[in-house]
Amino acid sequence: MDSNNGSHYFVDEKAVQVENAFLEFLKTFRSPEGGGERYYEAEAEALKPNESNTMFIDFSHVMLFNDALQKMISDEYLRFEPYIRNACKRFLMERSPGFITDDNPYKDVNAEFYNLPLVKKMRDLTTAEIGKLVSVSGVVTRTSEVRPELLHGTFKCLDCGNVIKNVEQQFKYTEPIICMNATCQNRTRWALMRQESKFTDWQRVRVQEGSKEIPAGSLPRSLDVIFRHEIVEQARAGDTVILTGTVVALPDILALASPGERAECRRESTRKNGIAGFEGVKGLRALGVRDLSYRLGFIACSVQISNGIRESDIRSKREADEADGIQFTKEELDEFREMRNTADFFNKLVDSIAPTICGHQDIKRAILLMLMGGLHKLTHEGINLRGDINVCVVGDPSCAKSQFLKYTAGLATRSVYTSGKSSSAAGLTATVAKEPETGEFCIEAGALMLADNGICCIDEFDKMDARDQVAIHEAMEQQTISITKAGIQATLNARTSILAAANPTGGRYDKTKPLKYNVALPPAILSRFDLVYVMIDDPDEQSDHRIANHIVRVHQRREQALSPTFTTSQIKRYISYAKTLKPKLTPESRQLLVESYVALRRGDTTPGSRVAYRMTVRQLEALIRLSEALARAHLDTQVRPAYVRIAVKLLKTSIINVESSGIDLSDFQEEFDEQNGDGGSTHGAPESTPEQESKQGKKLVLSEEYFHRVTAALVMRLRQHEDSIAQGGGGLAGMRQKELIQWYINQQNEKSKYSSMDEAAAEVTKVKAIIESLIQREGYLIVVDDGSRGEGEDAPPPSRNDRILAVAPNYTAD
Repeated sequence: MDSNNGSHYFVDEKAVQVENAFLEFLKTFRSPEGGGERYYEAEAEALKPNESNTMFIDFSHVMLFNDALQKMISDEYLRFEPYIRNACKRFLMERSPGFITDDNPYKDVNAEFYNLPLVKKMRDLTTAEIGKLVSVSGVVTRTSEVRPELLHGTFKCLDCGNVIKNVEQQFKYTEPIICMNATCQNRTRWALMRQESKFTDWQRVRVQEGSKEIPAGSLPRSLDVIFRHEIVEQARAGDTVILTGTVVALPDILALASPGERAECRRESTRKNGIAGFEGVKGLRALGVRDLSYRLGFIACSVQISNGIRESDIRSKREADEADGIQFTKEELDEFREMRNTADFFNKLVDSIAPTICGHQDIKRAILLMLMGGLHKLTHEGINLRGDINVCVVGDPSCAKSQFLKYTAGLATRSVYTSGKSSSAAGLTATVAKEPETGEFCIEAGALMLADNGICCIDEFDKMDARDQVAIHEAMEQQTISITKAGIQATLNARTSILAAANPTGGRYDKTKPLKYNVALPPAILSRFDLVYVMIDDPDEQSDHRIANHIVRVHQRREQALSPTFTTSQIKRYISYAKTLKPKLTPESRQLLVESYVALRRGDTTPGSRVAYRMTVRQLEALIRLSEALARAHLDTQVRPAYVRIAVKLLKTSIINVESSGIDLSDFQEEFDEQNGDGGSTHGAPESTPEQESKQGKKLVLSEEYFHRVTAALVMRLRQHEDSIAQGGGGLAGMRQKELIQWYINQQNEKSKYSSMDEAAAEVTKVKAIIESLIQREGYLIVVDDGSRGEGEDAPPPSRNDRILAVAPNYTAD
């Protein structure tokens, strides 16, 4: 300390020693991996092209260089921080004297520390950490606008004109205490000289602790973080970040504005003329309880985005779409190629999704494709075409719907899990809140905004109020959220995939009714889902045995019970790489997409078909997105026709005929027919449900849609025959059964429905059973002549094939 004649300032000798030691560290430190070259000299060279004035200091290097230095910096960072910045400035000026130019004489150099050995939880930040260098992790929930902050003010005395420089600001506008001119006693009349004062960018960010860190029964803690200099706008709402900086005690503006109010307890008298004895304690100040007028804040010196796969490069600036900026090492690229070249690769990748859940391959496939996503496109008019895939899972209770959602929320790099009943429209989209200190309105992000460029998992989707469901219409298709309230007009991005789970209205899924009667969801929302899957809990001895074995094994052996081909971390890395690819449609795929869409639309108008919901252009766009996601999953740069076929199959299995119940025609088969139900019925028509066929070989169960389609075709042919007979003026009003069956088989054969004679024979068996049912049970057809020749009692029984059939007079087509 120097105090000769009072003309010298106080000098912090320990801080000067830290500054010199840190300068020595910057000059001489050699990285162990860098081949012996001086690490921070190369770092200084990298600053020139970017015109950046921030030096990035790896704290592990300081620990390697000098243990005493790292201890002093970590224990008293707030005290030494100006000296560390000065050391960085001296280091850069020694290397390039032109670093400080005449037009910017007050240029400062900032030091950003990262890679601290310990990342603390938000709950661990106490007053013991004030002034220390710490790292803390959390999720960003709110960001303010960027404002200028006065760091060091230059003031001019309005009485004598004396100029006082470098007045440090203490969390508020701080003026000099007294003029330094010996003859002037001014204490209040000052003018700020803005040109010579030092300003910096300033931003306040609200960070909340992650959902995995919250103890049972506790509310999530939040912390106000101050960003300064070049790290402003580096974090967005929904990011998981690792912040490095120091904890400070900030004045609580609300407590200072109304002292004593918050620590006061009142009990108003119920009577008009209240007696003093009925009044509660007026204020706790009389009891010696002080006002709590300070709170903890955090001043960050560096921010690192943590996406769960790897830590992002701290030097990389935040771009509008950061998916393309991810760099992969050669080892990772080799690993991806090795995964891709695995035999039966796609099915193994699907099996590795949610390995604790047994079965449900279709839903696992849908979740994988949703994680991959399609391509976002922008038209010439500036209209965004959605690339995210939305999936809805409807099913009976205890079908692992919520497990799928929880797994997906854990696998995606940005994800939000919420429940429909406890979510409001504002909580899902965005809310306008008032800043407590400034009184200005600001936008606080909801679930869909927090999951931007990620996945939003909504459980109990059917329990949401109708008003809240309307709020996500725009987010699901246009992928934006428009807000017009409290004087704020804004359109916010919500580029998120939605994975929703819903229960059927009656508790159990009723297979005799279509999907729209089973789920309390409006058609407007239902059509916005690319894939809708139904999970039905039917008793089946084989599957029940398999599921029970799987669950017991998982409970018994935990991780040892599961042996997926690819680990979760491998899948995460693979998906992040696949999302950087931009596959393009080939001409063949484009033609196949058009034909598939037209065929699906044609299926809408087929008599007797009962699809889950109408095919619209949204389903065509869904086909394109699914095809692109499949190409990404196969690391292909082109969307090939094979991917389109798989996408069409996925769309068909997800929405068509999910609700059709089987029709049992076992009683209407010919007893002497050798083909009845030997398993061939699974080939004849893809619409029949092989799961429902019994292994005994005597059961014949057909899907409703197939039954109605065959019925409509047979009735139409008989009517045509009747019309031709009526116009010709003669002949028998009816057709022989074998001719009718032969006509139907020929019609199907022309459409190339059969690949073998066995398939055609199986189809004949089913058509015969349908005809018998139409005669005996439905009464749609009548037998005009049973084909008997009347040659005595010893004559063989007439064959059913020789019967002459006609449409019943009272039958009317739907």
